Amino acid sequence: MRNIAALFSILMPGFGQIYNGQFIKGVFFLIVEHFDNVFGKINKAIHLDFNGLHQQAVEVANFEYMLFYPGFYAYCIWDAWYYAKPNADKTKTAIPFVIGGFLGEISAILANRLQIPTLTVGMLMIIPMICGMIIFRKQ
Repeated sequence: MRNIAALFSILMPGFGQIYNGQFIKGVFFLIVEHFDNVFGKINKAIHLDFNGLHQQAVEVANFEYMLFYPGFYAYCIWDAWYYAKPNADKTKTAIPFVIGGFLGEISAILANRLQIPTLTVGMLMIIPMICGMIIFRKQ
């Protein structure tokens, strides 16, 4: 089921690929996600941001690694969703996921200028992806 594969990837990039039976690709995505998360200090920044320490979250994050994450995250979700159905249309179905990745990148770039929790803005990237899954569910 396509939506289950995508939801697994929303939880952790690579899980959707493993669910689809693409074990090597899934493990590779898990390793890339792990190293990007550790070197970018993304979990620490999320923890601080959710606890109201926005400025400290911005200071602790390593943006050289963090700026890679939203695009990678959106790609992993699209990849799991797309490859869960044989013969799906690749050209149109990627558009909502590209929009989601773009929103995540913009929120990461503007993190130090936003007065609200950056992660909240970053999570907006999931909305176009879910809309795309609904709109293109038959393709």
